[in-house]
Amino acid sequence: MNFWEYLGSRHQQLLTDAYQHASAVFQCMVVATLIGVLIGVATYRSEWAGNLATLATSTILTIPSLAMIGLLIPIVGLGVPPTVIALTLYGLLPIVRNAIVGLRGVDPSLVDAATGIGMSRLARLLRVELPLAWPPILTGIRVSTQMLMGIAAIAAYASGPGLGNLIFRGIASLGSKNALNQVLAGTLGIIVLALLFDAAYVLIGRLTIPRGIRV
Repeated sequence: MNFWEYLGSRHQQLLTDAYQHASAVFQCMVVATLIGVLIGVATYRSEWAGNLATLATSTILTIPSLAMIGLLIPIVGLGVPPTVIALTLYGLLPIVRNAIVGLRGVDPSLVDAATGIGMSRLARLLRVELPLAWPPILTGIRVSTQMLMGIAAIAAYASGPGLGNLIFRGIASLGSKNALNQVLAGTLGIIVLALLFDAAYVLIGRLTIPRGIRV
């Protein structure tokens, strides 16, 4: 059967795999964003602490994704746990780096003005610094999401959820009539999900970033 016939006959399973893939990436991005922003907030005031945080999270990216998941399997087993841990760790670097850059880039005069009207340090952070640092933080989230879309496919190695299962099954059955269709369906599905997520981030940016800051 050709590719379109394959999609028509397997559309229900493809939609299920796509939903699982998107759900895994989304949930891991939420966790990575919370952790990454907290690390950025804790380290941006100190040059050495910020550099250490960036170095630590960038070191994680030097570990091949297949090796990372392989190392996690003996510790947490197969399935969702190694997928969630690996994706969350891989998603940290762009968020941490952009959070530090964004917070350090806030105009000191604005912080001084907030201090002058009696804002506490926490209030300054939540009402002045983080809103102004949001554009680069959102950019970091977008970069992380695109990166995790591809890495999530490797999770199929550990029986993880998502479209990677199609790709692995196709590769394992090369020569069979549907092998190429499986690989192509999984790959195109990941590309479509990545584009949809990126479009959603563009919309979020337009809704949450004031026009003056965008300019």
